[in-house]
Amino acid sequence: MKLQNNNIEPFVWGHGERILEMFLEPTCPYSAKAFGKIDELVSKAGENQLKVIVRFQSQPWHLFSGIVIRAILAASIMEDGRNKAISVMKAVFAHREDFEFIDHCSGPNMATTPNDIIRRISTLSGCDVSATFQHKNLQNRMKWQAKYARQNGIHVSPTFMIDGVVAPKMSSGDNIEEWILELENFTK
Repeated sequence: MKLQNNNIEPFVWGHGERILEMFLEPTCPYSAKAFGKIDELVSKAGENQLKVIVRFQSQPWHLFSGIVIRAILAASIMEDGRNKAISVMKAVFAHREDFEFIDHCSGPNMATTPNDIIRRISTLSGCDVSATFQHKNLQNRMKWQAKYARQNGIHVSPTFMIDGVVAPKMSSGDNIEEWILELENFTK
C-alpha cells in the first residue's frame, strides 16, 4: 500500500492570513455542527482571507474517541489521504450512534471492540483503514494533537482558536455570519 504522507499534514481549507483552528472530536455532535460549516465559512470569508485548520481533541468520556481519531489519521496517510480522511470524518459524524455509548456509558456499543469500530468506519466511509491504522507514525501524530491542544488550554470540543488565541465567544451553534463577524473583530 502506498502512503501519501508520513508526516500527516493538518486538514486545511483556504490559504488566508487569518487562521481559524477548530479543535474537534469526531463523535461529538457539536463538533459535527462546526465541521459541517467549514466549506461555507471559507467560501463566504474568502479562500484568500481565511485558513481553517482542523485539529483533533480527544475527550475521555467519548470512549472510542482515540480509536476514531487514529482511523481518521490512518486514512490521511493513504493515497488521496486528505479526501479519504474527510470521508471518514463525515461518516463518523453522520453515524455517531455507531461510535458512541448511550449516556457515554451504556448501550449496544458496550460489546464493541476496536476492530468492530475500524470495520464500521471502513464500511461507512468506503475507505478501508485497517492496514494503515497500524502505521507507527500515527502514535506520534496523535500525541502531537494532544500536546498542541493542552499547550493552548484546549480541553473540550469544539473549541475555536483565532491566530493562536482561544476565541471563547465562538460556538458551533453560531451561524456563518456570526463566525465571520467574530473573525473580523477578533483581536489578541
